[in-house]
Amino acid sequence: MSSTIGVDVGGTFTDVVIFDGNTVSGHKVATTSDQSVAVAQAIAAAGVGADSVFLHGTTAGTNALLEGRGARTALVTSAGFEDLIEIGRQARPSLYDPFADRPPPLVHRSLRFGFDGDPTRLHDAIRAAQPEAVAVALVRSYTDPGEELDLAKTLSQELDVPVSVGARVSPLFREYERIATTVLNAFLTPEVAGYLARLDRAVAAERRLVMTSSGGLLPFGSAVGYAGRLVLSGPAAGVVAATELGRAKGHDSVISFDMGGTSTDVCRIAGGRSAGRPRVGVGGSVNRVPSLPVRTIGAGGGSLVWIDDGGALRVGPQSAGADPGPAAYGLGGDQATVTDANVALGRIPAAHPLGGSVTLDAAAARGVMSSIGALLGLDVEAVGAGIIEVVDTHMERALRAVSLEEGVDPRDSVLVAFGGAGGLHASRLARRLGMRKTLIPPLSGVFSALGLLLARPSSDANKTVMLDEGSALLESVTVAIEAEARDTYSKDHRSPGVESVLRGEVRYVGQSHELDVPLTTSWAETRRTFEREHQARFGFTRETQPIELVNVRALITGEAPLRWSDLPSLPARDRPVATRSLTRLGDRTIEVDVWKRPELSPEFETRGPAIIVEADSALWLEPEDTMVVHRDGTLEIAS
Repeated sequence: MSSTIGVDVGGTFTDVVIFDGNTVSGHKVATTSDQSVAVAQAIAAAGVGADSVFLHGTTAGTNALLEGRGARTALVTSAGFEDLIEIGRQARPSLYDPFADRPPPLVHRSLRFGFDGDPTRLHDAIRAAQPEAVAVALVRSYTDPGEELDLAKTLSQELDVPVSVGARVSPLFREYERIATTVLNAFLTPEVAGYLARLDRAVAAERRLVMTSSGGLLPFGSAVGYAGRLVLSGPAAGVVAATELGRAKGHDSVISFDMGGTSTDVCRIAGGRSAGRPRVGVGGSVNRVPSLPVRTIGAGGGSLVWIDDGGALRVGPQSAGADPGPAAYGLGGDQATVTDANVALGRIPAAHPLGGSVTLDAAAARGVMSSIGALLGLDVEAVGAGIIEVVDTHMERALRAVSLEEGVDPRDSVLVAFGGAGGLHASRLARRLGMRKTLIPPLSGVFSALGLLLARPSSDANKTVMLDEGSALLESVTVAIEAEARDTYSKDHRSPGVESVLRGEVRYVGQSHELDVPLTTSWAETRRTFEREHQARFGFTRETQPIELVNVRALITGEAPLRWSDLPSLPARDRPVATRSLTRLGDRTIEVDVWKRPELSPEFETRGPAIIVEADSALWLEPEDTMVVHRDGTLEIAS
């Protein structure tokens, strides 16, 4: 049987998971400035053949957007609306800060062109501007895209640059969001297309698919024109994996917590799917595409520690990355990081080789911590405890944002923690939120890469319908949108889909915004589903107020390359022997047990304080924590 390999690129490390039909294995390599280089190295090290399936999660689009490395983009929109992407909505980036400015638009004023029905003059003006990409988004194209599609086709034939079309990129109403999303897609397309082309040449695999922001897999060729859909490619894979773990363990409500070297991603999952309103922006830019509601903050193991002008201890968002990385890596890093704090406090035993080969330098970690302490008048241990407290506060705020701020009690959820640094902070965060159970999955250090193998190939279709409650057109529009999605799936994946999901964006008549809910052809069921969600989100319903269906989305999915049940069970082993390591706990230095995770058997139990180590990550058990090992290798922690 051919192998399936998942490669997820992060800011610090590139994670690799391989399924050969019988076993699942994973490892990490350092991320390179050109991500395709690290991916090629990872595949070469894995030794997979040309008959393999390659699945990829990338931050190429995210990085290009955040670093402003997009294309010189021209915008073509309806005459009189050229400045709409700059005017935007009334929302301000900071409600109480009059000096906070919105990010500048991605298209300069000189590159915005109004279409008044004269294509010849428009073509000449755009050609003279010499753009690297073009976005075409007319104001009313969601009702009739014909004129927009014809214009885009002509521009594609006359200009040797990629053209993004609003009718395909974001075919829904609200002209500002549609135009801005089309612009972002055009802005990113050359960078993402070039990256995928380099990777396509470097990877000798039978099939190559990339993760989208919505958690589905799309062939490289189909993804090239939809760069905006890849902005959350990497974080989405972790949510997919956490969803599958939660489903396998019978948990209806899960919060995923992915702490890597550069950032932390959190997302709430309810009823087997991500919960909360899909996000419509990233990095200050609008990006209204199907997307998991992942919240990302600049807090990771490599986050740099610094002192602000007021003398306060700060952590992130800047990161040491993989080169030079934290001081503890011994690669020349000279600034303190969260990893250095964990090493200095003994929560990552220096005797445990990172990745099985890199010996940690505890003296270097204590040295950079001492430099911070000299500025604050604190010893190394106090600085380390302060760093952990600051970064945990940042991450706690993110976890509250996807639970309490959305009207959901986190105590009803289980925390699924992964990433290279996730297990070091998970139990403490669960306690802060009153969450009684934490799951640390197998392959936790490369869990997002495992999520690529657990994800499904998918295609979708979206349409604005504006149907009043009771309309007889409900069934016909749902049938039509599902047929469109199935047709797209068969073209993308050259096979029929196996599952169809219908979603609708519904609101009370007169409301400004919608709620995303499951959709059927029954108005009565649609209303019940909508009002349940409205009650949960806002605390009230309006039984006498009619509803309207604004947008419809159909999602068609295929079979995932790997199912959770395919993961091998742990073999029974003799009880392992723990080593002992010095760890700082409060104002005391104590000895704690250190267990090697690969030596643990099903039903093994232990109590905190203790440390569990594996090649790609470590787990810190707080005092009074109890941990038990599941048959599939998942570690369950009761706080």
